Amino acid sequence: MFKKVLIANRGEIACRVMETAKKLGIKTVAVYSDADAGAKHVAMADEAYRIGPAPVAESYLQIGKIIEVCKTSGAEAVHPGYGFLSENPAFVDALDKAGIAFIGPSAASIRAMGLKDAAKALMVEAGVPVVPGYHGQEQDPDFLAAEAEKIGYPVLIKARAGGGGKGMRRVDDPADFKDALDGASREGEASFGDGRVLIEKYLTKPRHIEIQVFGDKHGNAVHLFERDCSLQRRHQKVIEEAPAPDMPEAMRKAMGEAAVKAAKAIDYAGAGTIEFIADVSEGLNSDRFYFMEMNTRLQVEHPVTEMITGEDLVEWQLQVAAGAPLPKAQNELSFSGWALEARLYAEDAPKGFLPAIGTLSHLHLPDTYARIDSGVRSGDEITPFYDPMIAKVIVHGPTREAALGKLLGTLEDTQVAGCVTNAGFLANLCRHKGFANGDVDTGLIDRDLEELIAEVPAPAEVIGLAALAALGLAEERHGTDAWDRLAGWRMWSASRQYALLDIADERQDVEVHALGNRRFSVHLDGTPRDFQLVSLEDGAIVFDCDGVRKRAAIALARDAVTVFFDGHAHRIGLPDRLADEDEAASAGDQVIAPMPGLVKILNAKVGDTVAKGQPLVVLEAMKMEHTLKAPRDGVVAEVMAAEGEQVQDGTVLVALAEEDADAA
Repeated sequence: MFKKVLIANRGEIACRVMETAKKLGIKTVAVYSDADAGAKHVAMADEAYRIGPAPVAESYLQIGKIIEVCKTSGAEAVHPGYGFLSENPAFVDALDKAGIAFIGPSAASIRAMGLKDAAKALMVEAGVPVVPGYHGQEQDPDFLAAEAEKIGYPVLIKARAGGGGKGMRRVDDPADFKDALDGASREGEASFGDGRVLIEKYLTKPRHIEIQVFGDKHGNAVHLFERDCSLQRRHQKVIEEAPAPDMPEAMRKAMGEAAVKAAKAIDYAGAGTIEFIADVSEGLNSDRFYFMEMNTRLQVEHPVTEMITGEDLVEWQLQVAAGAPLPKAQNELSFSGWALEARLYAEDAPKGFLPAIGTLSHLHLPDTYARIDSGVRSGDEITPFYDPMIAKVIVHGPTREAALGKLLGTLEDTQVAGCVTNAGFLANLCRHKGFANGDVDTGLIDRDLEELIAEVPAPAEVIGLAALAALGLAEERHGTDAWDRLAGWRMWSASRQYALLDIADERQDVEVHALGNRRFSVHLDGTPRDFQLVSLEDGAIVFDCDGVRKRAAIALARDAVTVFFDGHAHRIGLPDRLADEDEAASAGDQVIAPMPGLVKILNAKVGDTVAKGQPLVVLEAMKMEHTLKAPRDGVVAEVMAAEGEQVQDGTVLVALAEEDADAA
């Protein structure tokens, strides 16, 4: 076994690999960019080395620097995690040349599966079923459009070197094909350096079911059963589970055998995932699943397989890379119970799942009955440079219903402030009747999106606590002087104060009367509500509201207070009374960057007449494209950005001329 391993990655996967390495007595080496100098994975490692500035191209993708750190530190092997260099055969070749082991498959195996078109051709030869489509080399737009017509709409355009939903477009109407092709090609070029695509039939009710495979250097290969990853948005996985709901045993056997056949076809050694798409328009059937692609690395969702099998897949990786045979044969593998994983992201679900940035001023991830894989801590910053994952929440139960209950409970108790998250969206998914019944397919989220992103209005208890927090009346007081502990107390009469709050885009002045002994009267919509603060500890509050005892938690920041109550997080803005009240007056006249990003395409110039909803700017952020549209009909007055320019969140990109108030 190796004595020292370098992890060529960051975030939660780097921390995950280090946990197993430490368990096995293996020393770990971290690498980091300037943006990650204080990151959790750096603190966990036995050694850590800076390899460059924040952009991945200048740090985590620098093969030469990583090999140099291996030599300097004495690391015998490299674990690539997922993403970054994990499926880069040139990296494997460079390590091999330097005499450093790669904890993963051979470069030949990665190349065989690296391009979707070539991989599908290989699978056809191996007798593995593939999705109908065009997987050839011709890339002329007119030719591809004709192929799409032959396949029949709807079709899916996919970057042939893609993954993670990048470079992928669904097309329902032939008139939209060429624009979608251009977008997929650009995104493929930006993410993978390859703008070529393939075209496939889009199944109207598909399920995404994948098989975990493992091979060794002695010709052995096994599968560790299936995972269902059908809950997706923008082709990216949201909640994964194992086993797959309603999976017939005959289909499980057929998919497992097909996956092992695929792995053996390329002499695969290490952890890999064979991804299938299943047509469930008439239920799961063993003759209606098709090979999509192989991920020649550990998957983000590998913990659900670990939870149902009891195996440590990172430990298996280390053993296989060190030359050992597989720890178990196929007949020794079994699974029990049910596991689910939810990906907690810094993203704004109601705003189209835009990635978010910010400092995690408050972070509580409950692990009472969940496994939490995370690469961040309270106080860490979510930057625009990397994937905005905060944590993976993984649960296991004897049944799917029991596991789902644990997942919902954990999400309801999750507390994050300082950055918007998708926690509420994930909880709504767990409450979704169809998902709860196991009736899932890749279109579920899109069909019921409005329901899933709906935000719960702040109840009276939340507004009252926010008002008390804004006035400094909901804080622990530890002074030795008895007077220090009399928050809001006045000698002659009840004190009256006003808290200015932004609630659901409405500004409210909330009147608060301090009655002494941590008791307050809070006037909400003209009605006084009685609040008694029973206990305060580390932001957790036990309080009575009109005689009913309840619990909540509060995270107070300069510009907002977040109240966690009844399974929901409510962010209440704290506006500055002296700030300009008219700051948003011109919002309808401007196209504003909703996040930091690169101006990829600019379809506006001064004097252009534009219509409401017309695409004006394509902004690339975190390797995904976001189209920004005209807020109204009008004429372009100013263009304040240029193609290729990096802009910050809130930057005005295009301004429309003021509307004539006397018109009409």
